[in-house]
Amino acid sequence: MISYRHRLVSLPALGLLLPAVLAGGCSSTDDTATVAVPSPDARTSGHCRKLDGALPDKLDGLDRSDPEPDSEFTAGWGGSAIILRCGVPQPAKMLEENPPSTTVDGQGWLVEEPGDGSYRFTSALREAYVEVTISKEHAKQGAGSLVDLSRVLRKTIPEGIPT
Repeated sequence: MISYRHRLVSLPALGLLLPAVLAGGCSSTDDTATVAVPSPDARTSGHCRKLDGALPDKLDGLDRSDPEPDSEFTAGWGGSAIILRCGVPQPAKMLEENPPSTTVDGQGWLVEEPGDGSYRFTSALREAYVEVTISKEHAKQGAGSLVDLSRVLRKTIPEGIPT
């Protein structure tokens, strides 16, 4: 059994969470993102399809604009501003003793900084791992999108650890 501890991390993007939620809107970009589509097992695929059907048309003021190739396992808002991939493998960093993590609206997230100024969040303690990448440009506005995504995750993907 995997033990996962949550500890709050101090990130500029998360520090702006409340203002971003209160301020709302921002303009979407025209670029179309291309992402690798996960290949989850049958059980995880079912959870991801349920999540896909519940995702909002607008997130953090951005219109939904799914990346290429089209898949039920990926979603996007504002071109490449926010990209979601469902059914990703467990990140190795999640197995570390004290991984950088945070809790947003009751949902635990592993926090990673890929090095390009963006932030990557991977859901914890759900029967499917969901990865959300917030671009460098959009991260400046905060991580308000995680509030809405956390709520949708909690409603569509049961608690547990993927098997």
